[in-house]
Amino acid sequence: MAREDRQERGDRGDRGRGRGRGSAEREERDEFVDKLVAINRVAKVVKGGKNFGFAALVVVGDQKGRVGYGKGKAREVPEAIRKASQEAKRSLVRIPLREGRTLHHDVAGRWGAGKVVLRAAPPGTGIIAGGPMRAVFETLGVHDVVAKSLGSSNPYNMVRATIDALQAQTSPRTIAAKRGKKVSEILGNRTGGGDQSTTDAA
Repeated sequence: MAREDRQERGDRGDRGRGRGRGSAEREERDEFVDKLVAINRVAKVVKGGKNFGFAALVVVGDQKGRVGYGKGKAREVPEAIRKASQEAKRSLVRIPLREGRTLHHDVAGRWGAGKVVLRAAPPGTGIIAGGPMRAVFETLGVHDVVAKSLGSSNPYNMVRATIDALQAQTSPRTIAAKRGKKVSEILGNRTGGGDQSTTDAA
């Protein structure tokens, strides 16, 4: 009888630990937003014929300045998306945003034949960008931006070129730290005297 009581308590403890792991996984899922950018049917030629599968491209971000992309291949679509999401979470990069809504300055990016131009925009502009680029901005947390793709329309190249351009972003705080100056001194020329509100936003 005592053995059965101990076993029952052990089962309850295992269930409790499992519930804790599940809640942690749910919190991680809630923290990140993922968007499926592209999915392709692929084939591997083998001796007996062809093995068909799916390749997925996923963009993941926390909408607070972090974004990453990943690729995944599997025989089934859900498994390919899961693999791509895991890879995207491992490749997250942090991008400095101006006022938490747009870019600090205009920038161009390139990856292979993909070329993109990103421009900062005033409040209320929204996200003016194509499909793959829009997914990157939405998961990153950008609310106002104007973007144009000038090269390849391949979604893989467009996503990589967009993230390449975003990684070239520099904030006034970073420049001030490199030069050993204050942020107000860096922004003095742009604001005509170093407006305090602009300094706080940077």
